[in-house]
Amino acid sequence: MEHAEQRNAGTQEEPVSPAPARNRGKLTRYTWSDLEPRYRALVDLPLTEATLTPFMEGWSELSSVVEEINARLYVGTLTDTEDEEAHRLYRDFLDQILPESMRAEQVLKEKLLSGGLAPPGMQEPLRRMRAEVALFRAENVPLLVEEEKLCNEYHQILGEETVQWESREIPVAQLQASYQSTDRATRERSWRLAHERLLQDKEALDDLWIRMLDLRQRIAANAGLESYRAYRWRQLRRLDYCPEDMLAFHEAIHDIVVPAVAGRFRSRQDRLGVDALRPWDLYVDPSGGDPLQPFEHVDELPERTAAIFRQIDPGLGEQFDVMRQEQLLDLDSRKNKAPGGFCIGFPISRRPFIFMNAVDVHRDVETLLHEGGHAFHFFASDALPFHQQKQIPMEFAEVASMSMEYLGAPYLDRDHGGFYTVADAARARVEHLDRTMLAWPRLAAIDAFQHWAYLNPEQARDPVACDERWADLWRRYVPLVDWSGLDRELRAGWRNILHIFVVPFYIIEYCLAELGAVQVWRGALDSPAAAIGRYKQALALGGTRDLRGLFAAAGAQFAFDAATLGDGVELMLHTIASLESQIYTS
Repeated sequence: MEHAEQRNAGTQEEPVSPAPARNRGKLTRYTWSDLEPRYRALVDLPLTEATLTPFMEGWSELSSVVEEINARLYVGTLTDTEDEEAHRLYRDFLDQILPESMRAEQVLKEKLLSGGLAPPGMQEPLRRMRAEVALFRAENVPLLVEEEKLCNEYHQILGEETVQWESREIPVAQLQASYQSTDRATRERSWRLAHERLLQDKEALDDLWIRMLDLRQRIAANAGLESYRAYRWRQLRRLDYCPEDMLAFHEAIHDIVVPAVAGRFRSRQDRLGVDALRPWDLYVDPSGGDPLQPFEHVDELPERTAAIFRQIDPGLGEQFDVMRQEQLLDLDSRKNKAPGGFCIGFPISRRPFIFMNAVDVHRDVETLLHEGGHAFHFFASDALPFHQQKQIPMEFAEVASMSMEYLGAPYLDRDHGGFYTVADAARARVEHLDRTMLAWPRLAAIDAFQHWAYLNPEQARDPVACDERWADLWRRYVPLVDWSGLDRELRAGWRNILHIFVVPFYIIEYCLAELGAVQVWRGALDSPAAAIGRYKQALALGGTRDLRGLFAAAGAQFAFDAATLGDGVELMLHTIASLESQIYTS
């Protein structure tokens, strides 16, 4: 594999250090005046069969430079939300480089498409590129930049949310550990505290929501589309299914998954011995065991997760070790760090970076396994020659990450280098399967909320109307939870959903991908080595196949019908029953 230094030979760029918040001086030296001549040279280059490969290579590298600058500056604003210099650098990028690069990228796309030449392996990327070119409007460039700034504002608001807990000021995210306390009063107190803190930001979030909604309506109108949903569908390059398919998927989830979750909730209520399940009763271990604590110090999390990856596949373990050695993991939860977790790519450095907020709960293990799957996807697709081939449909990107949660599950016990005793590993797997099943209806509710909001923008401009719609959807998709006396908290819940504000409509991908991941898992139950082999081969395809082709390469079917969903739920319930027979008879 060639190094970043070799790829940059003869260019003005210097390879950027892998450490995300360091060596900012290198990043600040990039201005549009540095990049514009290289874009112009590509625009002026006559496109022939002889020049096609140099054109694609130059374009790929230039796009990678802009993407890495964007990624690193974005990460810098999240690792410390009070770092004013980081925010200034990111704002400068958004104001000075991003809009110009968006316009230049559009010109290069049009040039390639009009030339009638297609490099090998570019059929599917060109299909998506045609959709992007058709959607582009010059007048939307400054609006899209403004949207990025509003999204960063959301991160700042939530990143600054802290509470007083046991005589300490802690980020709200750290309260998650107490949600699993065996003491019900403690669970209730921490849950209420988190929601009270969210309500303190209600006015600021409502104002931000209205500004976002109005801005997105303008973007859609400029593109000549009847709704922002129609615009966003095309922007997300959803070429293999339509909005109506997802509305039908919502109903399949309601009909198939919601009854299964209700059955699990009834079992939980019986085992907890409570008259009704309250919102703070959904995460505690119903067997009465103390909360799973996978580590004492956050440094143990990557060390033991690395051992799990090595058990799954030695090559994957080596890639994760590279990330550990090069400080490409920011895992701990701390004050003034934005909430959430993600994996982002640095394409010039040829490295992925993982960001999350670990608080010593089993969900931390699942999150790192999940984001590790994204990282492996980045490594695998990096071998493709062109940047445009590495733009992976999110529906399949999430298969890569969610599959890793299932593939890593058999190795959670300490005998395999993991975190738990054999009995606690079984508890952890039940916890994961329960949470995964519940995720389907929850995510369907979030997606349905967005369909409503962007098809009814005048109603959605009223936060009270949003509150009412949210409460109705939540009660429909997450039944048997008693919200008595908590109407204010229930109605406010949509404000805490990052996807609604920052990445609209990007959430149904999780539902589609979960169904694909369950199929990958089913294959691994029959033949682990074969399933891992298919998984790695599929990841190496990057974005060079459509969704059906990518899913098929991984040994799954791209589907959202009730029958396929029912098969997946049946496997999960069967596995839960088997694991619980170990837990409750030991």
